[in-house]
Parts: sequence; structure tokens; C-alpha cells
Amino acid sequence: MNKWTKLADKETINKTIEALKANGIEAKFVENSEGAKRLVLELIPEGSEVMTMSSNTLDTVGLSEEVNKQDGTFKPVRDKLYAMDRATQAQEMNRLGASPEYALGSVHAVTEDGYVLIASNTGSQLPAYAYGALHVIWVLGSQKIVKNTDEGMKRIYEYTLPLESERAKKAYGVPGSSVNKILIVNKEVQSGRITLILVNEVLGF
Repeated sequence: MNKWTKLADKETINKTIEALKANGIEAKFVENSEGAKRLVLELIPEGSEVMTMSSNTLDTVGLSEEVNKQDGTFKPVRDKLYAMDRATQAQEMNRLGASPEYALGSVHAVTEDGYVLIASNTGSQLPAYAYGALHVIWVLGSQKIVKNTDEGMKRIYEYTLPLESERAKKAYGVPGSSVNKILIVNKEVQSGRITLILVNEVLGF
């Protein structure tokens, strides 16, 4: 088994959760994808504005489809973005994506001492995560727990990037992806703003 796809043991998970909480990030553990989906939907009040970031994890868990479906439960930001013209409304689109009420996505590594790493090609999801969104919810498989930020960077370049490049080729017809911007969240100063849900399944890249 690839070391980047090995689920963390319970002791490591508990240690990581405590470290995240000490760093101002509310961390929770669930056993499976269904539990993660149920918990996220409990955390987001009906009628809330929600931006689902591009995420293999959200797609796998079923949250991308659930949040963005046209049944009036939520106000999907993606609907607004899809209806806009990048050529003439670029600034308005940037503002909309940067400051939703709820930003929902995943991350690429979380360290045992409670730091979170997110890599991006364009950086489009990073403003919301760093500050713009009122609430941030991250869902990730516990295989993404790493020892420290150095190991987190290795995970991004050795494991995440090749898989994301393959996905981008198929999805967008581009030569591949690249790590152009990285956000490291050491601590969240706004109490209750960020919730991180660790799942006892291998999910995402």
C-alpha cells in the first residue's frame, strides 16, 4: 500500500483532533462517507448560501450533488457563477467565490500538530478558506494525516499533484495541473469558523 493512502490509526487521529482544536479548528471524526455527508448537512442551516469547491472528496461523498441540487434547501453559489460571463463579470465572480456564507471542500494534508495544507492551481478556493467565508467545512479521509508540514508538502508533490494532473487532463483537456499556490492554516482566530471532518475511509487525493 502506498504510504499516502494508509489510513491513520485511532491514536494518531485523536492526537490530530486535539491539536486542531488547540489551533482554533473544530475537528470531528466519523466512520464513513455517509456519516460525513450527514454531519455536513446537519452543520449547514437550510437556506444558507453554500459554495462547493472543486473536490474529488465532495463528489465521492455525494455532497457536491446534494448541496447543488435544485430543491431550495440551499442557495448554491455555483448556480450564480455558472450563469455569469467571465469575460464581462470577472470581478463580480471573484468576489462571489471569495466570500460565501459557507465554503465546503477538502484539503490535501493535515499535520499531527494541527496545521492544514491546501494546494491550488489557480488559487480560486483559497480566499474563502483563509478569510472570506463566514464558515468553512472541510471533509477528508484520515489517510491525509501527516507528521508535519514538511511531510505535507511531500504528500502534495509526490501524490496529490500527479493524480490531480490526470484528473485535469480528462476533465478539462489541459496538459496537466501544477502547484502554483499553497495555503497553510496554522491557526484560526475566529472561534467556530472552521470545522474539519476526518473520515475513516480513503477519500480524495
